Amino acid sequence: MDSREYLGKELYIKIDRPFGSKHPKHGFIYPINYGYVPNTISGDGEELDAYLLGVFEPVDDYNGKCIAIIHRTNDNDDKLIVVPLGKNYSDDAIEALVEFQEEHFKHVIIRK
Repeated sequence: MDSREYLGKELYIKIDRPFGSKHPKHGFIYPINYGYVPNTISGDGEELDAYLLGVFEPVDDYNGKCIAIIHRTNDNDDKLIVVPLGKNYSDDAIEALVEFQEEHFKHVIIRK
């Protein structure tokens, strides 16, 4: 499924790297909740990843709205930007919140 089909939709995400947890390989601390959309396949063959913005405590799962996609131009691994219903973030705010990981990749933000 094309990740663009999720834009503007409400969806369920499972969080496998909660706010404040440590990355298993690279050792950095997650400043946001990070997870995936269950039962999906993205370009890297894994489940479609999602950054959850606007929830500043660790959660196990979440129902939110996809407002944007981080499309990596030098990697085949899109990331959905999911937020609580009624919230929105500017492209600059998204960039600041995901910089901890996306600074290592060329990417563009895609919106509806």
